Amino acid sequence: MRTQHEVGTRERIVQTTSRLMQRQGYEATGLKQISQEAQATLGSVYHFFPGGKRELAVEAVRHGDREFAEFLRTAFDQEDDPAVAIVTCTRDLANGLRESAWLDGCPVTTTALESAGREPEIQQAAEDAYENWRSLVRNKLRHSGFTDDTAHDLAHSVINMLEGAELSAQVSQSVTPLEIAGKHLARLINSYR
Repeated sequence: MRTQHEVGTRERIVQTTSRLMQRQGYEATGLKQISQEAQATLGSVYHFFPGGKRELAVEAVRHGDREFAEFLRTAFDQEDDPAVAIVTCTRDLANGLRESAWLDGCPVTTTALESAGREPEIQQAAEDAYENWRSLVRNKLRHSGFTDDTAHDLAHSVINMLEGAELSAQVSQSVTPLEIAGKHLARLINSYR
């Protein structure tokens, strides 16, 4: 069993890696930079992640998955109507991006795109994240009375559009792509009622 200090150090390393990969990608993020910014020795990084950068990237993607899943759960818990909840999500994503000076997009997507075809473990962790998020959307829709097939298809559409709109907003440094995505996702969801 790990001590409290070890758990804290490991989590700091994972959070730092997630943030760095979110902002600069997998290739540009080095273990030395991670150790410095996490205020951990390079030996600690290898202690917790003997598989090196690849193993750490997988855990960083899982961390990003958990963070975004919690973001979705919060929005879904606050709004009964899934269409309204999605609009809330897009607004909150837009605000978060603007507050980060357009730097903090999706840590999962950034890392997955850069490692696609070369790092199957990272790619699998990213696909697991997307499926987790689709599952949360699917469950929200099912609990709101949508059929399984409709909830399945809408969940894919919601996550695909959120990811694309977030990337577009980050590139254009504008909240408009997310605002438009929210408006049209709400219309799409309402069209199936």
